[in-house]
Amino acid sequence: MPGLIGKKIGMTSVFSADGKNLPCTVIEAGPCVVTQIKTIETDGYESIQLGFEDKKEKHTTKAEMGHFKKSAVTPKRHLVEFKSFEGEIKLGDVFSVELFEENSFVDVVGTSKGKGFQGVVKRHGFGGVGQTTHGQHNRLRAPGSLGASSYPSKVVKGLRMAGRTGGDRVTIQNLQVIKVVPEHNLILIKGSVPGAKGSIVIIEK
Repeated sequence: MPGLIGKKIGMTSVFSADGKNLPCTVIEAGPCVVTQIKTIETDGYESIQLGFEDKKEKHTTKAEMGHFKKSAVTPKRHLVEFKSFEGEIKLGDVFSVELFEENSFVDVVGTSKGKGFQGVVKRHGFGGVGQTTHGQHNRLRAPGSLGASSYPSKVVKGLRMAGRTGGDRVTIQNLQVIKVVPEHNLILIKGSVPGAKGSIVIIEK
């Protein structure tokens, strides 16, 4: 699907036409420049690679510099491929937040906040085991048994246990575009979006 790369600015709230206070996320979307056009003949599939945010040349590898020189654009920090762009597209074309319309719906892809090493109650929603009385004082948030003792005599793969939580790629579908501010490259999306402030997100039609 066509879309843009953006940066999550934060959350705010706006009033709708009927006076409702709507929570929304502010995202700086674009401008994104076309850095590569992939075709079936050369790559086996069709897509458009977009770049977002300028990067200094001293922080760019020689391979990356050669890639950007082909499209005659400055080095970019983030590159993402999109499919199904309409119309004739050339290297160096710029797409802005005007790609989206107010009251339309989009999917937003982001990286969720990392929460470190967490137990099973926070990580998987376990209810805890056992009672809180009869001398039991330290087992309420424990995971309980990890498997049978006789067979297969091992912890099965994929068992839900404590571990590192968050930092996952998350997609939120069908979020409504409340407002588009083209002069500041901003888009206001109803509700929350995965990721921390300043994180990179992908907005798809």
